[in-house]
Amino acid sequence: MIALSPLDLVLAGGAVVVLAVAGWRARLGVSRRLLWLACRASAQLLLLGLVLRFVLGTTRPLVVGGVALLMLVVAAREVKARQTRPLAGRWGYLVGVLAMFLSSFLCAAFALAVILGPEPWWAPRFSVPLLGMLLGNTMNGVSLSMERLTEAVVRSREVIEQRLALGEPRDAAVSDLLRESARAGLIPIFNSMAAAGIVSLPGMMTGQILAGAPAGEAVRYQILILLLIAAGTGFGVLGAVRIASRRLFDDRHRLRLDRLESR
Repeated sequence: MIALSPLDLVLAGGAVVVLAVAGWRARLGVSRRLLWLACRASAQLLLLGLVLRFVLGTTRPLVVGGVALLMLVVAAREVKARQTRPLAGRWGYLVGVLAMFLSSFLCAAFALAVILGPEPWWAPRFSVPLLGMLLGNTMNGVSLSMERLTEAVVRSREVIEQRLALGEPRDAAVSDLLRESARAGLIPIFNSMAAAGIVSLPGMMTGQILAGAPAGEAVRYQILILLLIAAGTGFGVLGAVRIASRRLFDDRHRLRLDRLESR
């Protein structure tokens, strides 16, 4: 494995600075945000490296569980932050928490306990990276589907209320919007699966190969992760749009747009 020095990372950051300058000259209005996010991501990863030194060496399940819970809470916050019209109040976070917990956590537990079988099954060397990959991809799918759903409901308010007035239940009145929203949330994982091995080398496989792992073993691990991500993202998206759609109506099947925040 080729060790990287701080200078190597600075040189890589120089490419982002050049991009920011190009964006500034083109008046895209994203240069400052690009630089901020690049610095933020680098700082977060450096901090993660320090935390992982402790976490990967621990034998305490409570520590691993606490890290997993923190990852879930932060992912739920990002899901809400990426939406133009998130659900108001605690439901803006609860939808993401419930959807990602029931998908990513269950898929990760299944892979650890049944497929990989480390000892113990929650070994942080396996559980933390696996859960991170599942949560990251599920977070993207859930946020996209939620954004599409809330925007579509607002635009189609009159049509939905007409269908409700004709006697349709709430699920039927928004059934088309639910399908469209779910498809939107699944687009990123569909693209990743279609391009894997042809257009792009997935990140986990690339990392293992760079670290010196045999190519065949790296490919098998990448297939496992890709399939788990597809399942986790799919279940997360379906759960999120279902929970959110129920929240947009009351018990009398009336549309409640006052339950959405406006930014």
